[in-house]
Amino acid sequence: MAKIVVRCPSCEGDLHATRLACETCGTNLDGQFEIPPLLKLRPDDLAFVTAFVRASGSLKEMAKIIGISYPTVRNRLDEIIRNLDVIEKAPQKRRHAILDALEAGKMTAEDAEKALRKVGL
Repeated sequence: MAKIVVRCPSCEGDLHATRLACETCGTNLDGQFEIPPLLKLRPDDLAFVTAFVRASGSLKEMAKIIGISYPTVRNRLDEIIRNLDVIEKAPQKRRHAILDALEAGKMTAEDAEKALRKVGL
């Protein structure tokens, strides 16, 4: 099965799932479905998080599994945590930018409403 794409290949904007399908009965759901922050991580970061969970959250065990030092594993985990923080705060930053543009008269109320709906109110 293909991996989920979460960034637009054209403009690098966030993508949203709009259709879910049941393989068993064929039911389809259309709508706006949020992609969880963990799935928005780079593939190598997601693989690290998966291995970390399988290692019961032990940094020491992770160091053994992937053959690097404990401090290097700790730094890698800290970097992933920072990336998740950025991913989770991105919609909030976009909302503020839209509202700032509206307040500055750079965007109409109608355009701001559309942009906010895309970001998710």
